[in-house]
Parts: sequence; structure tokens; C-alpha cells
Amino acid sequence: MSAAASAVASCATPRTARYQRRRPEQTLWYRIVQTHFATWLDLASGEFGVAPPGYVERTFRRYLECGILAHGFARAYCDTCQHDFLIAYSCKGRGVCPSCNTRRMVETAAHLVDHVFPLLPVRQWVLAVPKRLRYFLQIDAVL
Repeated sequence: MSAAASAVASCATPRTARYQRRRPEQTLWYRIVQTHFATWLDLASGEFGVAPPGYVERTFRRYLECGILAHGFARAYCDTCQHDFLIAYSCKGRGVCPSCNTRRMVETAAHLVDHVFPLLPVRQWVLAVPKRLRYFLQIDAVL
């Protein structure tokens, strides 16, 4: 077996993770936004002619381009298996794009663990108050 053939075989083994491009255009959320975005913009302007803020429209438009190869990509090459990968650009947005939100959340958590929290055991406590009591606690600080 040649060296190139063994390299390809080693890259193709199940233990090696291979890059899989995400396909946002196949998700339900993407199809809903793509189908109804223009209609929503028209309806949001309403009879008073006040359109949503510009950043809202830009965020949705960038989301519709996020992960789509036609809107830009980078090409990566693996020397080991001699395989090309096309990596689509992301919108890096907040609020609309679930992929970019997840990436940002993971980066923030890693930053907190690596640079903010001291090297001590950390525990998280959550206090849940019954809904009927929340109103009284909001009004009366002493309570």
C-alpha cells in the first residue's frame, strides 16, 4: 500500500472527524425567514410608514446569507487526505442566527473559564420563586 493510499485510508477512518458543512437552507427557521421576510417588512412598516430599525433588517439579511456558499467562502486543503473543504462565511450576528449565537456563547464561556473565574471550584445556585409570589417580591424589597 502506498503512502498516499494509507493517508487517505487513515483520514477516512471513523475515528477521524471530517468537516461537514452546515446547511442552513435546509432548516425550518431559515425557510420561514426566507419565505416571509419581505412580507414582514411590508407589514411592519404598517399604515404609519414607520419601518423597523435598520439594524433589524440588516441582521435578517445577513442571516439569510450566513453559511450559503454563493455569498462567499474560504477554501481549505488537507495535506493528509488531499481533500478540499469549502467553508462558507458566517454572519457573526446576534439574535437571529442560531449557529453564530452558539459559537458566541461557547467563546464567552471559554473566556470566562480561562480568564475571569478564579481557579476554584464553582457552583451555580438557582433560586426559583413561585409565580404567585414574584409580584409581591418585586414590589416589597424587604419581603
